[in-house]
Amino acid sequence: MSERAVPFHCPYCGDEDLRPSEEGHGAWECGACNRAFRLKFLGLLARGLRRTDGGDERI
Repeated sequence: MSERAVPFHCPYCGDEDLRPSEEGHGAWECGACNRAFRLKFLGLLARGLRRTDGGDERI
């Protein structure tokens, strides 16, 4: 598994012009909208994901 996950799209404008920021681990800059943001992995869900359509099936 990779040590660093790479975002494919800016969470603000959706553009793909992203580059790592000098602000540290998980920090990214978007060249299209000139915003900076940080990504952080919080952990795995204990139960997994559940569907919101009323089904009890796990994904």
